[in-house]
Amino acid sequence: MTYQNLKIAITFSVIMANMNGVMIENREKCYRCYRPVSSCMCAHVSTINTKTKFIILMHPKEFKKTKNGTGRLTHLSLPNSELYIDIDFTEHNAVNALIDDPKNLCYVLYPGKNALNLNTEKIDHSGKQVVIFIIDSTWPCSVKMLRLSRNLQALPKMSFTHSKTSQFMIKEQPKEFCLSTIESTLTILELLHAQEIEEIEEGAFEHFLDPFTSMIEYQIGCAEESKNNIRFKPRRD
Repeated sequence: MTYQNLKIAITFSVIMANMNGVMIENREKCYRCYRPVSSCMCAHVSTINTKTKFIILMHPKEFKKTKNGTGRLTHLSLPNSELYIDIDFTEHNAVNALIDDPKNLCYVLYPGKNALNLNTEKIDHSGKQVVIFIIDSTWPCSVKMLRLSRNLQALPKMSFTHSKTSQFMIKEQPKEFCLSTIESTLTILELLHAQEIEEIEEGAFEHFLDPFTSMIEYQIGCAEESKNNIRFKPRRD
């Protein structure tokens, strides 16, 4: 499933409970970034054209997280990318077509003892299209996805080392070295550019995380507003 060409808006009703009963609020959802139109991040997206094809494999739980879906923002930022939602990709036709194509050199971004480290090892693609599969999920879910997806298991792994700290302040990372999907993708692009596998335009990296940082600022603002609007009922004797 890919959302790049989907229509932008659809109206739906959200039922919200309040102290006096039930209030129904009509909200529009952007089906491009898959957030409510009131917090749409599409205006902040800056695209980067790449030779490398990126395949975002999103866990269904991530699909439901409209507040912090960095996989969708990554997909929107990379025209040469595809996004698919599932847990077991063993029989996934589009994924298998990419893997089976002899013109492609496929990797899955995942740490491992024998993983190719982009910091110290250069990809020898020999004219082939480099395809990088990125699992968009929590670490526990990613373990399950890789275990179930036998086609992904068979792919060579790719990794990188870094000293960055995630800017994902609204989400606790399992380890201090863990990055979000969009931050990991930016790191890969920087390393591929350094290896001259990619030729990224000057200044393009600077705005790649804009939708991500704007999303975080919006969520923090909502949390602060909610905190300031808390009302306490007077205590009854």
